[in-house]
Amino acid sequence: MTGPIHRCFTKATTAEGEEIRHSFHWVTARRGWLKVMPDALECGDWRIPYAEIDEAVLFSIRSALLIPGYVLWVRSAGRTWQFGLNPGRFWKGELPFPVRRETATPGYSPFATAVRIALLAAVIVWFLLTM
Repeated sequence: MTGPIHRCFTKATTAEGEEIRHSFHWVTARRGWLKVMPDALECGDWRIPYAEIDEAVLFSIRSALLIPGYVLWVRSAGRTWQFGLNPGRFWKGELPFPVRRETATPGYSPFATAVRIALLAAVIVWFLLTM
């Protein structure tokens, strides 16, 4: 068995399904190394052979702070994985599996919206109390 073609740190989840969004699932997401092997994607005990990938999309995204990144969305055998990825030259090049490239603006779950409202309220209260 040969080593990885590429390896990078990722946050990964199977809980988001079809949606690309900010949510509580990313708080509890698996953290680890995503290994792009010659024949499969590997992350911990997850192994997704390229021959079994039904669809893969590499979404180019920007965070709320305008920091670029990617979400690799993979569907195989009725299951969906999402891998949050930092920007890098590797993801701009040719990949060892068929992938469609798209630009996306991640949505917000009710949890993510509530957290942002609470943070904004806390900043306003702090500002008012320190005046």
